[in-house]
Amino acid sequence: MVLPILFEGQVKAVIELASFHRFSDIHLTFFDQLTETIGIVLNTITTTMRTEELLKQSQTLAHELQTRQAELTETNRRLQEQAKTLQESEERLRQQQEELQQTNEELEEKANLLAKQNLEVESKNQEIERASRALQEKAEQLALTSKYKSEFVANMSHELRTPLNSVLILAKLLSEAEENLSEKQREFARTIHSSGSDLLDLINEILDLSKIESGMMEVDIGRVMFSDLAEYVDRSFSQVAHDRGLEFSIKREPGLPPGIYTDQRRLQQILKNLLSNAFKFTEKGSVRVQIGPASSGWTEDHPVLSRTDTIIAFSVTDTGIGIAPDKHKVIFEAFQQADGTTSRKFGGTGLGLSISREIARLLGGEIRLRSAPGAGSTFTLYVPATYTPDMTKTRRVQPRAVVEELTSDLAAEVSLTIENVVADDRATIQPGDRTLLIIEDDVNFAKILMAMARERDFKVLVALRGETGLLLARQYTPSAITLDIELPGMDGWSVLDRLKHNRVTRHIPVHILSVNDERQRGLKMGAIAYQNKPVTPEQIREALNRIDSFVQRGVKSLLVIEDDTVAQQSIIELIGNGDVETIAVGTAQEALAKLREKHFDCVVLDLGLPDMNGFELMERIKSEIGDVPIIIYTAKELSPRDETELRRLAETIIVKDVRSLERLLDETALFLHRIEEKLPEPKRQILEQLHKKD
Repeated sequence: MVLPILFEGQVKAVIELASFHRFSDIHLTFFDQLTETIGIVLNTITTTMRTEELLKQSQTLAHELQTRQAELTETNRRLQEQAKTLQESEERLRQQQEELQQTNEELEEKANLLAKQNLEVESKNQEIERASRALQEKAEQLALTSKYKSEFVANMSHELRTPLNSVLILAKLLSEAEENLSEKQREFARTIHSSGSDLLDLINEILDLSKIESGMMEVDIGRVMFSDLAEYVDRSFSQVAHDRGLEFSIKREPGLPPGIYTDQRRLQQILKNLLSNAFKFTEKGSVRVQIGPASSGWTEDHPVLSRTDTIIAFSVTDTGIGIAPDKHKVIFEAFQQADGTTSRKFGGTGLGLSISREIARLLGGEIRLRSAPGAGSTFTLYVPATYTPDMTKTRRVQPRAVVEELTSDLAAEVSLTIENVVADDRATIQPGDRTLLIIEDDVNFAKILMAMARERDFKVLVALRGETGLLLARQYTPSAITLDIELPGMDGWSVLDRLKHNRVTRHIPVHILSVNDERQRGLKMGAIAYQNKPVTPEQIREALNRIDSFVQRGVKSLLVIEDDTVAQQSIIELIGNGDVETIAVGTAQEALAKLREKHFDCVVLDLGLPDMNGFELMERIKSEIGDVPIIIYTAKELSPRDETELRRLAETIIVKDVRSLERLLDETALFLHRIEEKLPEPKRQILEQLHKKD
């Protein structure tokens, strides 16, 4: 652009110069044309130059546009992708919206349905509330009826047992009166006693069933040896089998453990019921008892047996009349038998199997039956080898202490007697010496007791362990024993239990000296006194004085509180008046007066007194007289609350039944500390038989 401008300026300068020199018109015209041509040339040059410049700018712009176009292309691609993604998102949103709309429709439908159901539920609730009120009214009526039934059963039990017990006592005494009665008369007395016993058994069965129904029956778990059980079964039914001309066998299978932990009395009751039925309905052939471990046969989903490792089966098989399959369930119902004719022909109430079934449940087992008409029957009792209660009903009952595991032959532990840490008098004891056995693990306290006992002319034996104490008690039969509860090895409770269950040591008075505060337990187990440690010298002297007084008194005193004169005389005849002075009174006031006048070693109390409630009398005896062992001997049916209260106040509760006389003789012998060997032969035999059953 600069060159055309300079050229144009030079041309203008030439023209002006020519004009200045006054060239001719021709020359001027020439110059004008030249100037015009030059202008055209200049314009052309200028245009060309501008065109080139524009071309360059256009190229630059085109390059920029190309760059922008690439950027726009990339941007457009991204926008297309975003548009595609957005389109897909819109599609998904549309689908979700459709699904949400469908869900809302379903929810709306369900809400309508729920509203209808709520109306129906509300209506049902109103019906249930009305039914619940009606059911509550029925339950109250049922509870009232049950209360009346329980009261009636209890009252009838009392009214029936009291005269029946006197009948049994008198019949028993008459059957043993060889001097004044003929053999036929004694046979009549035995028949009366047998019939009365059957009637009492029936009453007891009804009461057992009532207890089971009301949940009042409890179990007493202990070690039951199969050898003892077989002996019990054989002793109870071998004579029956002989009389009926039937074969009778008891088989224990291989692999059977020595014993089982269960309630011995309840197990015997079941077996007795099953065997009684077997003999009753078998006229010829045999009755067999088979005991062994079982791996099947019970209900698969049984709540206890299905979770138990070891199960014992007791099978009773007979060759009797058999039972039709459609009657297998009926016979286990109360007062039911296979048909009406069997009850008329064979007798019985139909309660035995019903009670047995419920007791089996109580023991964690069940009874199964295999039978057909004319093919005999097999009743099988399945029970756990170790008692396991139904967890939905009862707490677990702990087995008794493993004292039963100790060998009965204590000679194997005779080395314990050599442990004479305290220099006692065992080497100088002579027959006729008054001896005191001190079972105490505190050596210093044992020495104090030994010194104070020697002051009262006792020869002293000292045992620092329970096992040693038992050995010394059996070997020396001391006049009295002081016992600590907290002992190494066998504790004092086990020692006391074994002392009182051994006929050689049962009569020895035991005075407990212990830190344990379980006075009532010790007295109930047969201790004459219970003193808590620590003790003062005065308390020790008082304890030794009591022991001394007890040992010196040859004749023990028994107070019988019974308003029935016949029952009074029966008890006096039962207990005897040799080494025991028995005094009977008929009212509570007479009893309190006698207790204030004289020391009694034991009291037998009937709850049904005319002038005072038996519970009130016991409270007064405990508060006014002191720790006198009280044995409840009553025909009254006791409620759980009554039993709880009685066990708090009394040492023993005996309900009058067919075996209550033997138990009364046994319990009075325990608390009077009678020497069994010195009892008359008939009474000694009674106790021997009772202890064998125990």
